[in-house]
Amino acid sequence: MILSSIHLKNFRRHRDSYITFSDELNYIVGGNGQGKTSILDSIYYLCTTKSYNSKTDGEVVSFNQNDFEITGSFKDLTQEEIRIYYSLEENKKHYFQNSKQIFRSADVIGKHPVVILTPNDHAISQGSPADRRRFVDSVISQASSLYLKNLLDYNKTLRQRASLLSQLKEAKNKNSLEQLDAWSEKLAAAGVDIINHRKRFINEFNPYVTNAYKKIMKEEENPEIIYQTINNARTELNANSFLGLLEECREEEIKRGSNLVGPHRDEFVFEINNINLKTFGSQGQQKTFQVVLRFAQFFYLKEKCGKTPIFLLDDVFGELDAFRSGKISSSLKNLGQAFITLTDMANFSFLERSRCDKVIHINKGCVSYA
Repeated sequence: MILSSIHLKNFRRHRDSYITFSDELNYIVGGNGQGKTSILDSIYYLCTTKSYNSKTDGEVVSFNQNDFEITGSFKDLTQEEIRIYYSLEENKKHYFQNSKQIFRSADVIGKHPVVILTPNDHAISQGSPADRRRFVDSVISQASSLYLKNLLDYNKTLRQRASLLSQLKEAKNKNSLEQLDAWSEKLAAAGVDIINHRKRFINEFNPYVTNAYKKIMKEEENPEIIYQTINNARTELNANSFLGLLEECREEEIKRGSNLVGPHRDEFVFEINNINLKTFGSQGQQKTFQVVLRFAQFFYLKEKCGKTPIFLLDDVFGELDAFRSGKISSSLKNLGQAFITLTDMANFSFLERSRCDKVIHINKGCVSYA
């Protein structure tokens, strides 16, 4: 899958930018605040319907403008045009595929697989369990529409059940307790599917992590992801055992007014040579693991989706030493199409470039080619 061009209107600093891309590596060069990261963000929008670095769509609209528009042309077996239009006044976003409107994000996720590596990835290995769950869920959701559906259903049920628990904390009554039982059954049904899917995913994904570590970093260390959940046995969980755990915590959940059991509290532990990375890993090991996770994600999605994902790297090389940067640069040649933001090409002599690669300069939202 290749993104051949993109057209941005009123998208941050880009008032009206039309950009064509190479099928291989695209170096997007510019100073801070000039609009280079916005290009990666717009590509991420096309693939996922949302921004990766803005909380709301309204933040993306250019100053003193009322809307934004992104149009991208993809080529795979057939040509495909994706268009996103957002109105600030209506606070509404429209997503079109070949002029046909798509109403649900769930129908878009995974159709154009995308992998993004940014300096913020430090949160995956060093942040909270929620950051690691978010990473795992984002990978599986692109590969499995069923998992994404179960995850959305689970989160909706979680919110409804939390609201009911909050009410029960204030005053118990028979009707509310019966409602809690109904929500518990629904939570268990979706939660079991999520946990069992995550278990299968980690078993499948770990070899990708190991291979990426060896191929990219050429190091002998052994990385592994350990999944810690309410049922740490390797056998699959069932709804009855989940309900049993909910029953055990029933009074405590009512007392606290919150959901205490389920995959929303799971943890993924990253290890190198059986040592907890978050607790004992060096800065170099942390950064290496973050890079390796994204390369593992790329090859996993490529196999599961049957399409080559687009790889986005936002200001990554400025955070890495020359050794790791060189390893990543040489590995990018094996991926296909990638988009890399840089502040200055002159400072990155280690980059391996070919005649097919493209250098795109961005200055105050204006585009030029080297």
